[in-house]
Amino acid sequence: MTSHAALPSWAALAPMAMFVVTALVLFLYDAISPDSENSELLAGISVAGALVSLGLTGWYLVAGTGQPRRNGAISLFGDSLVVDGMSLFFTALIASVVILVVLASYDYLKDEPHQAEYYSLVLLAATGMAMMSTANSLATAFISLELASLPSYALVAFLKHNKGSVEAGLKYFLIGALSSAVFAYGISLVYAASGALQLDAVATALESPEAAGVLGLGVIMVVGGFAFKTASVPFHFWAPEAYEGAPSPISGFLSSASKAAGFVLAFRVFTVAFGGDAVLESVDWVVAFQVLAVVTMTVGNFAAVKQEKVKRMLAYSSIGHAGYVLIALAALTDSANSAFVLGSGMAHLLVYGFMNTGAFMFIALTEYWGIGRRFEDFNGLATKAPFACAAMSIFLFSLAGLPLGGGFFSKFYLLMASINGGVALLAVALVVNSALSLYYYSRVVKAMWIEDPADGDFEIESYPVGLYAAIAIAAVVTVLLVPGFGPVAETAQMAAEMLV
Repeated sequence: MTSHAALPSWAALAPMAMFVVTALVLFLYDAISPDSENSELLAGISVAGALVSLGLTGWYLVAGTGQPRRNGAISLFGDSLVVDGMSLFFTALIASVVILVVLASYDYLKDEPHQAEYYSLVLLAATGMAMMSTANSLATAFISLELASLPSYALVAFLKHNKGSVEAGLKYFLIGALSSAVFAYGISLVYAASGALQLDAVATALESPEAAGVLGLGVIMVVGGFAFKTASVPFHFWAPEAYEGAPSPISGFLSSASKAAGFVLAFRVFTVAFGGDAVLESVDWVVAFQVLAVVTMTVGNFAAVKQEKVKRMLAYSSIGHAGYVLIALAALTDSANSAFVLGSGMAHLLVYGFMNTGAFMFIALTEYWGIGRRFEDFNGLATKAPFACAAMSIFLFSLAGLPLGGGFFSKFYLLMASINGGVALLAVALVVNSALSLYYYSRVVKAMWIEDPADGDFEIESYPVGLYAAIAIAAVVTVLLVPGFGPVAETAQMAAEMLV
């Protein structure tokens, strides 16, 4: 970076550093004025920090920072962190979701205490997620994963007067602690087989591994650690409980940004450290991910069909989408165009970040109005809030893969990635599960637009600006990603090329 701009190399971490700086500013403000209820200022500081991070990330991407045309990836701290196209792509995604979450939280947390702590935790979790996208060492990967997870536990349990929120936070913490132990043990086994933690060094050491059995077990345990973070079967049990009990903006944050961070780390670890033939001979993780992908998308979608609560349905739907993104690893066969396959998963995560977060923002809006959580509670809602219901319809149909939003093209690219990798089962499972998802998504649309209201006297007293702004931004971006999907997919594939 120094060669083409008057900036030191460490400035490449500026987008991630903005999350930390903003969190510290919030802590400082809270220390000076602990009894302040100036929620406008707290939300404003948080949005400003995320906007600066997003702006810096966009600037770096356009300028070619960390990319081949600008001397390639920037390595920092003894190659423990690396800034390249993939890390910037996902940092932009995380910053975008943080903006939506903070905007929605401004109204959702009205009259709630400890708002400075809430926004600080969101930004610290975002810091961990951004660090996950830059991690180039198994040690850094574990630290960043914990930095993202620990604030998330507190955020899920933030509504301390709500038993469901506290219970969800406790379950999330206990299962998270177990998965962290599994992940750490897997890293230790990989270290025992390779004698290295930095990803490139691991790959070099494993060209002729001496302890194949230890390595195989270590890789499987690392797969388990990532499966928890991305809510993949059979490590998905925490997701419905956590998403349903958490404040709805946090549900959207975890299901979008946290999932994306888990996947970018998995992409980097498995393509860089475990991509060699010797590793695949010890344990064929591509086949493991093929099984994981099919089972995850099928279990998620079939469980979503049986739900009677909309928020819980969205939770299981997010598990199904984890299965779709797993195609990006499951289709990395010898015959595949690896950059296209990996880039397809990245592009889907970006589109998913907006349409899924937007759907959870709509749930936050209905909770703000005191509307129930069951499908029938949404009956006739479009007569009172047509704009919000139209946006929700766009989110749901895009999630299903209809051409109303970018989800159509991102799923099409995943389908092409399955075919490109020569794994027909993945393509069939994607099509069947997408068709099934249309059924339960359309139940919500039918309730809002076709069914008669169950309570004819129900009146909406206010239309919160923050929640509406978050929903509107997410809806506009989701629609704009239809004509704009080409540049997104191209950027994702260029970033993926540097790894594979």
